[in-house]
Amino acid sequence: MDARRTFGDAKRCVSRLLSDDLRLSYVPNTEQRCWRALTRTKYQLTRDRVRPQSQLEGLLEECQIKLSSVVSDLLGASGQRILRAIAAGETDPARLRALGDKRLHASDAELKDALSGQPQPAHRALFTLYLQRLDLIEAQIAELEMREHEAAIIRRSELPGLGVDSAQQIVTEIGPSADAFASAGQLAAWVGVCRGERGRV
Repeated sequence: MDARRTFGDAKRCVSRLLSDDLRLSYVPNTEQRCWRALTRTKYQLTRDRVRPQSQLEGLLEECQIKLSSVVSDLLGASGQRILRAIAAGETDPARLRALGDKRLHASDAELKDALSGQPQPAHRALFTLYLQRLDLIEAQIAELEMREHEAAIIRRSELPGLGVDSAQQIVTEIGPSADAFASAGQLAAWVGVCRGERGRV
């Protein structure tokens, strides 16, 4: 690179700094950067949880078991109890039905039809593998629960449209009190939700 050009660029930067035209970017402290890393990893693990769910759904379809048609959440408590029983070798629809929540919205005939299938030993081995992978992901997510600034997280989670996970992400990105930002406008500009000026009178 041309030394004269480099010197000229540096001179312009110094000139703008001295005239107070430059503003430092928001740089979180070390502790908050650690929270960010933990929260972003947790978010990625939550997304990774979708893969074993899709694999389980595909395997159920191959076994002609229509579990998703009778449980609202395949990986909810009822769904997981039934899946683990199938993996362990249970095939009796009545016994599988007994593992479901009493509030399942399906008749006995519908449940019997949905839970009747022909899982082979290879299918059960795959059910076990996918459930083990799911257990590992959920255990890792639990390890990454953020316990710092719990009061700030709970307070934000009470806002309409926000849950605990969203509130935790907000706290880890801007801090528990957002005191790095001098005004709401600066925070909005940093987040990228500041209204544009174009066309305004």
